[in-house]
Amino acid sequence: MESQCKEELVLHIVVVGFHHKKGCQVEFSYPPIIPGAGHDSNTLPEEWKYLPFLALPDGAHNHQEDAVYFHLPPLDGQQKCVYGVSCYRQMEAKALKVREADITRETVQKSVCVLSRLPLFGLIQAKLQLITHAYFEEKDFSQISILKELYEHMNRSLSCTALEGSQIYLGLSARDLILHFKHKVLILFKLILLEKKILFYVNPVKRLVETLMTVLSLFPGIIEHGLEDSSHYQPRRSLSDDFSSPEVVSADEESLPMSGTDNTDISKELEGRYDVSDQPDQSKPCNTSLDTHYLQHHAGSLLDSQCEWETLEPHVMDEMEGKVDITHSNMFDTDSGLPITVQPQSATGQGMLTSGLVSGLQEDQYGLPLAIFTKGYLCMPYMALQQHHLLSDISVRGFVAGATNILFRQQRHLSDAIVDVDEAHIQIHDPELRKMLYLSTADLRFADYLVKHVTENKEDVFLDGTGWEGGDEWIRAQFGLYVHSLLSSALQQDHERLLADYGTAFTSAWKITHNYRVWISNKHPAMANITPGHPFQGQYSVADVKIRLSHSVQNSERGKKIGNAVMSTSRSVVQTGKAVGQSVGGALTVAKSAMSSWFSMLAQPTTAVSASPQSAD
Repeated sequence: MESQCKEELVLHIVVVGFHHKKGCQVEFSYPPIIPGAGHDSNTLPEEWKYLPFLALPDGAHNHQEDAVYFHLPPLDGQQKCVYGVSCYRQMEAKALKVREADITRETVQKSVCVLSRLPLFGLIQAKLQLITHAYFEEKDFSQISILKELYEHMNRSLSCTALEGSQIYLGLSARDLILHFKHKVLILFKLILLEKKILFYVNPVKRLVETLMTVLSLFPGIIEHGLEDSSHYQPRRSLSDDFSSPEVVSADEESLPMSGTDNTDISKELEGRYDVSDQPDQSKPCNTSLDTHYLQHHAGSLLDSQCEWETLEPHVMDEMEGKVDITHSNMFDTDSGLPITVQPQSATGQGMLTSGLVSGLQEDQYGLPLAIFTKGYLCMPYMALQQHHLLSDISVRGFVAGATNILFRQQRHLSDAIVDVDEAHIQIHDPELRKMLYLSTADLRFADYLVKHVTENKEDVFLDGTGWEGGDEWIRAQFGLYVHSLLSSALQQDHERLLADYGTAFTSAWKITHNYRVWISNKHPAMANITPGHPFQGQYSVADVKIRLSHSVQNSERGKKIGNAVMSTSRSVVQTGKAVGQSVGGALTVAKSAMSSWFSMLAQPTTAVSASPQSAD
């Protein structure tokens, strides 16, 4: 990070416009993106070929202005993600003082974009929005001096120290997230811990990216130091030619036909990576294993190409031991960040590796941030339609991505979970995954605790700037406690009993994720100060019945029937003064039947409730 601070933190100021013939293209960059090229060069390096489509989002013409957060892969080989913030505006062409010959439409659409080394999304967006308004107010887009001044100003004002303060969370309201999603925030949190393929969907883009990044802000250290490898992947060699010159797509077009990808001879393309999506087995908690016969046959080539052994399942590792040296230091070279020289941590009975794995991230004394967005698990706050192929790319083992185009949502088979931000709904088709995400009694207590504090302090939490409980920092502190307690529980001899409060199915799946394997294989002495066990563990009580009932009524199908029955009954009483008729009687019968079923379930022990296959959403 120190070397990063010695360099310019803002890499480029870029203007992207929509051309009536060429589509989205870079019109100006300062300094030039291609060294030696002019400021008005449209040429982009191969790694950044999607920049115009990210900066000027799909369907932008539907909004007068918008903002986009996005990630770009590195150009300098240091494996450091480049963070982009774009402010979009459109105005009538007749209002321009200087109208160029290629402006043939009635409106002009442009985005001003900042490419930064630091993930200061909200802070950069606040400054950039003002400059974008000023740039448009000139009504002469050839006046670029204001953009050069922006570049100089940001490099003078931005500092790496901003990562350690509250400025990094500017615009990311954890309170609003809790108020909108309520207990479902914990389901989203667990989905990311399991490194699943998660797609957020909503319009406009600003709301999309702020929601997604707010969820990530709940993970200790993730935004500050955990996204450095979140945009790096190795594309399929067989597809490189197909996408080397992406088809120019109009910002006005809402959809494009998706061409199928050629999956033949995939085994020949596995050099340097493994496939977590090939031949998926939904009956398993996580598709992270490879065919053992293939590994034995290709052990030499996999070693040479830095295969990600640490993400393989224990039984595969055991069978491979003796055939290849799985503890060789070169096996875990991430080509990024600072090496972490730590010793392996005890993990009795869990089949872990015998040497520490390098996360490549700048970790604290607790081993955080977790190595979630590494080794091909991508974070794409906004995903352009032209990047659609990444959802099924063999080198992408998972993602947290945001999209506004309906085509992404329709391709349900490419995601494990689709999050409808507008409806606060999480759509999960796999029943095994729903079982993993079924909130235990302790989890529901935790979620209820958050919701109550946020709603009760809704009006005065920021009174005089002294509010704490129910505020953004307080919410992030609670999730920090949740993660620390979860990790501490995993270190104990009786970890199975302690982890049961987090959900047995969930913890079993979490133990085979990449982030868990990296963390558990290293020593973190500060964890000795953390009390193991769920923060809300305890005996089952009547209060838990209310929480479980509220959770079920809001989310399960039977709960919806009760809600509809109550609403139907209420309408009949209001309209007629008394509840009469078969419809009301039938509604009450349905409600009574469902309620009886619930209370019989709630009478079971806590462990039975935790393992219930009830839908997570």
